Amino acid sequence: MANDLRDGSLSLRGAVAMGTGVMVGAGIFALTGQVAGLAGPLFPLALLAAAGVAGLGSYSYIRVTRTHPSSGGIAMILTQAYGRSTVAAGSSMLMALSMVLNQALVARTFGTYLSEPLGWPTWLVPVLAVGSVAAAVGINLMRNESLSWVQTAGAIIKVGGLGLLAVAAIAVGGGTYTAGEEGLTAGTSLAGFIAATGLGVLAYKGFTTITNDGAELVNPKRNVGRAIVISLAICAVIYTTVAFAAGSSLSVEDIVAAQDYALAEAARPALGAWGVGATVVVAVVACLTGLVSSMFAVSRMLAMVTDMDMIPHRHFAMPGTVRHHLLVYIGVIAAVLAVALDMSQIAAVGIIFYLVMDLVVQWGVARRLRTEVQARVWVVWAAMAADAVVLTAFVALRGQDSPWLIAGAVGAVVAVFAAQRAYLRRHPGDETDETDEKDADVDSPSH
Repeated sequence: MANDLRDGSLSLRGAVAMGTGVMVGAGIFALTGQVAGLAGPLFPLALLAAAGVAGLGSYSYIRVTRTHPSSGGIAMILTQAYGRSTVAAGSSMLMALSMVLNQALVARTFGTYLSEPLGWPTWLVPVLAVGSVAAAVGINLMRNESLSWVQTAGAIIKVGGLGLLAVAAIAVGGGTYTAGEEGLTAGTSLAGFIAATGLGVLAYKGFTTITNDGAELVNPKRNVGRAIVISLAICAVIYTTVAFAAGSSLSVEDIVAAQDYALAEAARPALGAWGVGATVVVAVVACLTGLVSSMFAVSRMLAMVTDMDMIPHRHFAMPGTVRHHLLVYIGVIAAVLAVALDMSQIAAVGIIFYLVMDLVVQWGVARRLRTEVQARVWVVWAAMAADAVVLTAFVALRGQDSPWLIAGAVGAVVAVFAAQRAYLRRHPGDETDETDEKDADVDSPSH
């Protein structure tokens, strides 16, 4: 394992701040317009339903992490379920790539919210995105204790700031809901709502950041679960309140038109220029701290996967530890994605990668680990069903508008597993097949 991983170096407060940091950064700022475009006036409820899907999925992560806390927790969960195999390695890479896509999404959000109010040209958005990625890489080279305080301060600013802005906007608007003036179901469908819920899960997947911190938490067997539940609850309340505030100020058409800058535009009718400025400040803080949190977690996870010889690693004569090298690689990939893709494309590919990975995790827990971790199997099966439904709806609906994007995402999933299979064949080590002895758990009594 990378030699800079230190058990007990993150507090519960820091873990909650880290989880909310990733979720708020990738969630309400980056996805409000996209979710509204799919769910129509019911987009606040779609974000709340997404919290339910994410909450069901988090159960498996909590159960396994309580039994086997580690830095790089998702990779460890997959290895516990499938051994050193193509399934475990490929799914770990999908998780890592979904996090890097999340970083590209947040970086573009940073560039958009900084450039729009100042009237800067649109070509500066990717430039600012690359700058934010570089800053996040630098901050991640600090000690974990310092990083914890950075995240805590950022969480207070963005959660408190968003809450105050949302309440103020609702109060000024007199509690009316402009987005629903033509009817709450106008311009949407059940399939659209389910697809929006699937996309909304991307706004909550930051709880996996806490899982990946694993053993670096103080008292991880107790605090990993607590940190995940607290973070999901905070974000669900914030998202629903802020989404309702946006719907109080703007119609669905206006929110969709604003898309990547929707929250700032929603603040303008109710709170004026100062509301827009305050929203921009909160967005910038949210995006930077979200980037820092995500890079912290994915570098830990990839350090573990590298240590297990499940992915290749080259240092290219760079000094420092494996984690330092990985931070550079992650930053470069996130920067390239932020330049090459727009926010809707990044979000679509990211949620497909994440939900496929999550289905693999849930299956592994249900079929192979449920007895060992004392999981209630009906909860795990419910999480799988929810994942499958929202993924199918999102792919079907988004595939109508962007078939090549969906085809590319599916092709990338296949390519990841094929590449991992080829690597493991060249570096067999102690590779175990997916049908190893853990299948014995299948016939064990459930809890």
